[in-house]
Amino acid sequence: MPTTEFDTSLPSIRQMQNLVKQAAIVEFKLVTGDLLTGKIVWQDPNCVCIVDENSQQTTIWKQAIAYFQPKG
Repeated sequence: MPTTEFDTSLPSIRQMQNLVKQAAIVEFKLVTGDLLTGKIVWQDPNCVCIVDENSQQTTIWKQAIAYFQPKG
C-alpha cells in the first residue's frame, strides 16, 4: 500500500536525497529483474523519478525497487 507521509528520518530517504543533491548516476534493480540507470530527479513517498542519458524521464514505484546503488 502506498505511503502518505514522507519520513526524512529514514536512512534510505536521506541516502536518496543525498544522491539527488550529488546528481549521481544510480542503478535501480527492479523486482521484475529490469535494470534502470539514471540520475534521480525527485522522490515522493511512493515514487522516484530518474532521467537517463537521453533525457528520458522514468517514474518508478518504490515498491517495484529491489535495490538501488550509485554507479561508479
